[in-house]
Amino acid sequence: MNQSTYEKRRKRIFEIIEVGTEYDYVSRIYDFFNAFCIILNLAVSILYTFDNYREQYGALLSAVEEVTVALFMIDYILRVWTAKYLYPELPQWRAVRRYVCSFTGLVDLLSFLPQYLPFFFPEGAVAFRMLRIVRIFRLFRINAYYDSLSVITDVIAGKKQQLISSVFIILMLMIGSSLCMYSLEHKAQPEVFTNAFSGIWWSASTLLTVGYGDIYPITTLGKMFGIFITFLGVGMVAIPTGIISAGFVDQYSRIKRIAEIGPEADIHFIKIHLTEQDFWPGHTVGQLKLPASVIVSAIQRDGRILVPRGNMMLHANDVLVLGAESFKDDKQKIKLKEISLSVNHPWIGERIRDLDISRHSIIVLIKRRGKVLIPNGNMILRERDVVIIYTQTFIPHAEEIEL
Repeated sequence: MNQSTYEKRRKRIFEIIEVGTEYDYVSRIYDFFNAFCIILNLAVSILYTFDNYREQYGALLSAVEEVTVALFMIDYILRVWTAKYLYPELPQWRAVRRYVCSFTGLVDLLSFLPQYLPFFFPEGAVAFRMLRIVRIFRLFRINAYYDSLSVITDVIAGKKQQLISSVFIILMLMIGSSLCMYSLEHKAQPEVFTNAFSGIWWSASTLLTVGYGDIYPITTLGKMFGIFITFLGVGMVAIPTGIISAGFVDQYSRIKRIAEIGPEADIHFIKIHLTEQDFWPGHTVGQLKLPASVIVSAIQRDGRILVPRGNMMLHANDVLVLGAESFKDDKQKIKLKEISLSVNHPWIGERIRDLDISRHSIIVLIKRRGKVLIPNGNMILRERDVVIIYTQTFIPHAEEIEL
């Protein structure tokens, strides 16, 4: 197997194990299979805690667990092998390190490693068994497969600063209320409130409106302070709840607005056909460094429509759909004029440099037989060409285009 075939196969495996598009059926099947294995493994872990199921189906449950964990290990090895395509801007060893040290990579590793560590370190079997709970984090893989679930992570990421601030306030209130309750209740209940941090459990259950009742104040001042903290806790818990609720409303509203974009929306799209002579082929979408207001909306490749991702490599003969918001400036509108060169037009057969036009007039582009040409001084105009020109002078039989 030569190097080119090897790299093609590795890239294809990367496309399969990553979240697939609607048109990549093999990748979609792998996504569903991986999600099924995650759910099956968690279901087996839960069923194994029931004595009757463990006695009757213990061997079957263990076999299913072994198979799913082995599949997790294979999935991890493949992701390490194809990490260079996940981070194409990095060298291969750094791409592997980036994946292995990432949250996803650590979860993938810990989802199967505790299963095999007891074979090498039998004395730590109990501790390794506790690490198996990390497998539940593989549910985040399912979160990546479905847009409806990815809203959760988008909301948390978008409201991260507000949530951190609210959690910080709650922690400060917990510590402060614990210190106050210690001062009020230590003499009456020295065995309960033994030190300043002994009231953390009480303050947490009170501020979070749980109130287990195992620790409670008995003095009058302590009870009054407890009532105050209870009312305060209702408001404090409502802060992160309100932030997350507002984030969900904003996210779904944004998705709805995007879905409702129609012909009346002030967004323009253009199609670009890439050739081997262009600079973009061989680069990823993330390396294009487009302006902030321009996005790659879709990529057409071999008759398929692909959803662009930052690590997707562009090829020659790809057709890119670029989207951009209209530039709004009522004070300075750019007016272009479109001239169709019909029969007997004086510009036919003339070089652009020889045209009798104003120095302040600029030919922006030329459309010829469905193709867009970049004008230069030696280009000869032909019949049926469409010339787009920027000028302030009057040109007869020209259609005006306002930008």
